[in-house]
Amino acid sequence: MMRLNSRLGTLCARHALPLDGHEGSESMSVACVGILVGWVLKRSGGPLLFDDLPPASSGDSGSLDTSLSEEVKNEGKGAKRKASDEEKNGSEELVEKKVCKASSVIFSLKGYVAERKGEREEMQDAHVILNDITAECQPPSALVTRVSYFAVFDGHGGIRASKFAAQNLHQNLIRKFPKGDGISVEKMVKRCLLDTFKHTDEEFLKQASSQKPAWKDGSTATCVLAVDNTLYIANLGDSRAILCRYNEESQKHAALSLSKEHNPTQYEERMRIQKAGGNVRDGRVLGVLEVSRSIGDGQYKRCGVTSVPDIRRCQLTPNDRFILLACDGLFKVFTPEEAVNFILSCLEDEKIQRREGKPTVDARYEAACNRLANKAVQRGSADNVTVMVVRIGL
Repeated sequence: MMRLNSRLGTLCARHALPLDGHEGSESMSVACVGILVGWVLKRSGGPLLFDDLPPASSGDSGSLDTSLSEEVKNEGKGAKRKASDEEKNGSEELVEKKVCKASSVIFSLKGYVAERKGEREEMQDAHVILNDITAECQPPSALVTRVSYFAVFDGHGGIRASKFAAQNLHQNLIRKFPKGDGISVEKMVKRCLLDTFKHTDEEFLKQASSQKPAWKDGSTATCVLAVDNTLYIANLGDSRAILCRYNEESQKHAALSLSKEHNPTQYEERMRIQKAGGNVRDGRVLGVLEVSRSIGDGQYKRCGVTSVPDIRRCQLTPNDRFILLACDGLFKVFTPEEAVNFILSCLEDEKIQRREGKPTVDARYEAACNRLANKAVQRGSADNVTVMVVRIGL
């Protein structure tokens, strides 16, 4: 409490606001409290968005080299996980408590995509849209109504790693997805995702190393697994997932980041690389690789590059409009806010009408993807550009 009062006094002094009420009105003291609340939110990672992930079960299929553990969670509060060295380096950051309870209505999800080669000689991006894989996953019928999967992969050094991930990662996920009644799906999804990424990476590295000469391809991965109204976001590298959510107070749409970029200039990433015997030069692993986590890149795995994804969970709300998944070819020339506003303007364009037997809403989402990808190329993005938009509806 003494530290809190001290911090409040410091903040108020910085903003020239009275703390004790003698030099100003009650509203000025309220302003001090508002500043403190803002400081607390800033220190805790900003507005509450992410739900808390339960501990991964150690009893389901697949295995990791290290065990998972977490601190005892206080009711109603976010919990920071204790994890193994591998997972401390990236499986999950501190996530916050729920912003809303699960709705009894399952939101529909439908994906749309556009891709452009840009100035590159080869299209090395890949993507997957699976609006409904419930039957394939065979989840507990009493617990899960719908399972969806959306992913983008940005290859480097060739197309083989991104293509392999696009073809195999969701297949591995389906095989490892929690099945049977009487289980807690949420406690096992994180383990399922960790195992899936690990297995997919090992499969590709085995195939790559058997070639002569060995393949040196690598790929980022950003995947959204939707289990009813809960999103599980797992990512490696610098492809991103952004949620468009309407803020009732400001009456504006916000662009909320669902994923975390991984590059070797970040402190934790650099420390892991250096601990493994690698180094970071010019912002790259060994002066070459731009990302610090990936599928493939076998020659860098011994230098601390890992395939352990960051995993976050987010509960959908009635205020959510769409999810944007895109490779860095888009974000080199668009900020997340600019991209979200561009998409919104397309969705409100009345000139885009029903065509080729498609409903107007489908035509507008398709147009949004195509226009955004085209605009990224026009703005000078020299990279491949992949834009995926997942519509959230009732």
